[in-house]
Amino acid sequence: MTDLVVVSLERWDEVWRRNQHLVSGLLRDDPALRVLFVEPPDDPLYALRRGARPEFGRRPRAISGRLHAIRPVKWLPRRIDPAADERIERAVVRAAARLGMTDPVLWINDPRAAGLARRTGWRTLYDLTDDWLAADRPTAETRRIREGEEWLLAHATAVVACSAELVRRKRPGRADIALVRNGVDVAAYRAPHPRPHDLPSGSVALYLGTLHRDRLDVDLCVRTAAALGGSATLVLVGPNALDDADTARLHEAGAVVLGARPRDAVIGYLQHAEVLLVPHLVTAFTESLDPLKLYEYQAVGRPVVATPVAGFREAAGDRIRLADADEFAAVTLRTLADAAESPDSGPDPVAAADWSQRVAEMRAVLAGAESR
Repeated sequence: MTDLVVVSLERWDEVWRRNQHLVSGLLRDDPALRVLFVEPPDDPLYALRRGARPEFGRRPRAISGRLHAIRPVKWLPRRIDPAADERIERAVVRAAARLGMTDPVLWINDPRAAGLARRTGWRTLYDLTDDWLAADRPTAETRRIREGEEWLLAHATAVVACSAELVRRKRPGRADIALVRNGVDVAAYRAPHPRPHDLPSGSVALYLGTLHRDRLDVDLCVRTAAALGGSATLVLVGPNALDDADTARLHEAGAVVLGARPRDAVIGYLQHAEVLLVPHLVTAFTESLDPLKLYEYQAVGRPVVATPVAGFREAAGDRIRLADADEFAAVTLRTLADAAESPDSGPDPVAAADWSQRVAEMRAVLAGAESR
């Protein structure tokens, strides 16, 4: 493979997610590969309405010698500017052409980008990481997601899903969906890291992940932080997509919201927490996930308390304790007490899947797509 255009749901930044791990591994293993990484478009008017600082896109930029990124911009709402998506698609095509990409493979995470596949005719991989049709979204957005996904399931050259549940749900629309789960850099997560300077002193019960109401049970976090009292601190590490009211409630309950941290830095937070938490909602949406944090938590080997969500439910055992919302705080307190008696739990004896294995699986799927 020589050229790949990746339409992502996330920016290429210091907080690494599935496609950054996979893309970096593919680049490492294939010295001929070139990648154009398409970030979600900036929406300056939407940012202004939310009271955030507006951003206005970014021209193609080199992240490394063979990896470039572009961030388009959506100037007006689609109801006012029906051609907004066409302009974004043309910007991506122009960026690929400037890099000399004449016949790339298109890797789509965002089903709303199906129009780019229709416009270009490029061989397309649809990578399903979440069931966005099960998420709480406005009617118009859900319609766009549904239309895009239906087209991709019918026309994409190859389709991949990160969880067996996603394969099951989408199989009526596509019989040959490949399963490529998430993973972790096992060696990095098991190498000792220093305690981060901003991690509170004393015992810590820590959550790692994006703070978003699609997944995070904010009410449960507030109750757990309050229940810990002075015996421990609830710490949340990851990009904060909560509104100001939710963030204030967490602070008032005694939680510490640290925000996003670079991919290598998060390892120290995990290793130096007494207990790791998964206070997730159990919904049709979260049931579709293969949580990255499952592999990260297993690799560092700390005790875990989780609501009975997909991934953690199947892995429950000595290291992973399940608790519903009513029992979560009490189980967390008991697990903290147990960890104080036996603080050196060490790496999880369950072998965590390394990203190198997942990269090999994705490379095989992409090779099949390229040959068609």
